[in-house]
Amino acid sequence: MEPILELTKENIQQVVDASMKQVIVLAFWASQNPDSLALMQTLESVSEQQNGRFILAKVNCEAEMEIANYFQIQNLPTTLVLHEGKPVDGFAGVQDAGQITAMLDKHLPAIWQLKLDQARVLLSENNAIGALPLLKEAYAEQQIAEVALALADVYLSLGALEDAQKLLDGVGLADQDSYYQTLKAKLALALDAADTPEIRKLQSDFEQAPDDFATLLALAKALHQAKRNDEALALLFTPLQKDVAADEGRVKALFLEILTALGQGSSLANQYRRKLYTLLY
Repeated sequence: MEPILELTKENIQQVVDASMKQVIVLAFWASQNPDSLALMQTLESVSEQQNGRFILAKVNCEAEMEIANYFQIQNLPTTLVLHEGKPVDGFAGVQDAGQITAMLDKHLPAIWQLKLDQARVLLSENNAIGALPLLKEAYAEQQIAEVALALADVYLSLGALEDAQKLLDGVGLADQDSYYQTLKAKLALALDAADTPEIRKLQSDFEQAPDDFATLLALAKALHQAKRNDEALALLFTPLQKDVAADEGRVKALFLEILTALGQGSSLANQYRRKLYTLLY
């Protein structure tokens, strides 16, 4: 449903049905009423700023008198907040954007909740990439288990096992519900799958020859391919701390390749970029 629409007899039932899940703002106005025109501009501006937190349904009382009568509108303009099919708040006359926003905040979901809900829809459509930025923003605003679990779910879908594990490790005992247990099981399976015979062989070889750069690079590449990037970067960073040009620059080159592959939005990549800058400067 569009965030701003004209309410008519043809779509009123659809709008009332939508109010069972989302707040609807009914704005009753008339073109012959100057205050109505001014308020409509303000409400439209607030709607755009709120970015989907509510639906603005405008009622032209000159064309939809039956709707105005149904809601017993006595004065224009009049604004009603509709939730679960019933008016729960409102005002008559004109108010500024700040007053309207303050009223709506009593009834609207928090921004983080809206982003979480949008992300859940995308997750149900198997669109983890689309859900990721929404959940990262929601988690930055509200670091609670409900958001952390959804974000961990996305990280698992995208193979970012270290990020998923960090979030799951931070979930308190009281919030370790069935969803949490499911994600922990997924993580365990993913970690087992990432522990390949090739990696175990390279780890054994490296333990016996820790100064062999060829083995170190091969192990780091294998860890990266298994999405064990935290281990790969830590492995490469150790010789870089002693010599940034280790193995004629090949260690640093692989380190930077992995950072680039993780992308600018990766908290792990940003962490190791800062560590590298400390060495360089």
